[in-house]
Amino acid sequence: METVCALDKCNGCMACIDKCPKSCISIEDNMFAYNAVKDMNVCINCGQCERVCPNNNIVKKTDPIKWKQGWAEWKIRSKSSSGGAASAIIKSFIKSGGYVASCLFKDGQFIFDVTNDFELAKKFSGSKYVKSNPVGIYQKVQQRLKTDKVLFVGLPCQVAGLKNFIKNRENLYTIDLICHGTPSPKVLECFLREENILLNDIKDIKFRKDTELGLNVDEKKVTLSKVTDNYLLTFLDCISYTNNCFECQFATWGRISDVTLGDSWGTELEDEFRNGVSLIILQSKKGHELVYGSNLNLFDVDIENARQHNHQLSHPSIVTRNRNNFLNDLCRGRSFDASTIRAVPWMYFKQKIKLVLIPLC
Repeated sequence: METVCALDKCNGCMACIDKCPKSCISIEDNMFAYNAVKDMNVCINCGQCERVCPNNNIVKKTDPIKWKQGWAEWKIRSKSSSGGAASAIIKSFIKSGGYVASCLFKDGQFIFDVTNDFELAKKFSGSKYVKSNPVGIYQKVQQRLKTDKVLFVGLPCQVAGLKNFIKNRENLYTIDLICHGTPSPKVLECFLREENILLNDIKDIKFRKDTELGLNVDEKKVTLSKVTDNYLLTFLDCISYTNNCFECQFATWGRISDVTLGDSWGTELEDEFRNGVSLIILQSKKGHELVYGSNLNLFDVDIENARQHNHQLSHPSIVTRNRNNFLNDLCRGRSFDASTIRAVPWMYFKQKIKLVLIPLC
């Protein structure tokens, strides 16, 4: 098997697929890892896929120059999971005449699109705790940049893939999202199938509502309020991520985008956290333009405290001892419920107790 980067190290940015002139690259997903595999019967050995891959062609990182925390106006904040900073910036950018590219859920997939339509851009909002499919977006952004300014919002590895793909970045603005790690969509499919839900039948899916973690499918929570489902339990314990996430080159203080956004975990603004507070980190003049032109309510933040509560700003997530057992169980056909019990028994039974007690309260 000939792969674009080292075996089992693929980030899943898929920039290589967009770059290949012969369309001979596909992603192999075995839950443990992604691999970008080349069909050597078609490949012409041009090397373009290797050059665009962030694992082979490292993108320069820049230390932050300013950090804030805050939130958007209430109309946006009330519908957001972490302060609404991304949504406010997107709205402002479109209003200024730009286009925005980011991830949305459509036809059973987490894909990317680029738009200057406010209504479509609303679908970009919300945390997505699963690997997405950015195929096609790099070419779309490259084409759009010929005539317009474009804001790209994605995971750090996707921003890196875009920067390697596009050389003329004068009109390109970028936001990366603080990322713990991401599971294969096959893990999500396994969980939903056990709940008698098929991804292709879903119109909308959210991984958290307000600050409460938990899957909501077509506006209905999979479990009771205040109870965390098995998918999010395994995500929070870092046992469902693919291999590359535990060696992520982007989980550092130095960032590759104009702005980095995340939750302001551990915020000193405790009374505001239930409504969502965004952590906002700036790396460039473009980042300053994006943030200070978006009508955000901004406050000082203790950055060392913020880093302690967002380890991805210092190091990747750490693989736990039950991770391989959990994914092996799923691959062998064991139920998601049974696999979760074996992997995180204490967390699992804590939620089961909540299921019994909450209706009695």
